[in-house]
Amino acid sequence: MRIAEMDWRAAEDWLARDDRCVLPLGSTEQHAGLSLSVDSILGERVAAEAAAPLGVPVFPVLAYGITPAFAAYPGTVSLRAGTYLAILTEILDGLYAQGFRRILLCNGHGGNAPGAAATQEFMGGHPDCRARWHDWWRAPRTLAAVHATDPVASHASWMENFPWTRLAGAPPPPAEGKPMTDLDRLRALPPDAVRAQLGDGNFGGLYQRPDEEMLQIWEVAVAETRDLLDNGWA
Repeated sequence: MRIAEMDWRAAEDWLARDDRCVLPLGSTEQHAGLSLSVDSILGERVAAEAAAPLGVPVFPVLAYGITPAFAAYPGTVSLRAGTYLAILTEILDGLYAQGFRRILLCNGHGGNAPGAAATQEFMGGHPDCRARWHDWWRAPRTLAAVHATDPVASHASWMENFPWTRLAGAPPPPAEGKPMTDLDRLRALPPDAVRAQLGDGNFGGLYQRPDEEMLQIWEVAVAETRDLLDNGWA
């Protein structure tokens, strides 16, 4: 259940019998013709759908992340790495103080990767807590489903194009695929040069695939995330 649909009494009742929760993590950044909130939308939605049958509370998504490379695209907002890690750690501190001891961080943005190390560091100071970092889109079963559908999958390509990340009234995406960009070169470029290399922002591949394929992948992602919530606390 989303925390937005609970009051403090419901949270207190939950903590009297269980200590799990989910913290979705996203970003606000360019995704070609898709929503600037793709990573936040997907991270929060997969967390909510996975947690719903279990009743596990899902906190609001942290909608800003580390994405300096896309700063030349209007609408992109990036936090400094130190700022992001400080915010993440303070949220974990708050959850721990409330009594949560099993925290699944459901991450939807690759640039947030430094948070995984911060999560490990947090557990070092809280040995009775299990905080698990989960990059939902590249978890083993989900990534296998993506590659089985189409091995050319990347940022702002078909793999992020779900019915709930598209924009109403937006022009349809190009039907043809885009050659993969040189990622090694991209990582060495400042923001203006990143935009010049990428153009619309898609790293490469088709822009859209049939919804039935996307929903099959989504079902795998939800099931894999739910399995972590149920059984991922060794």
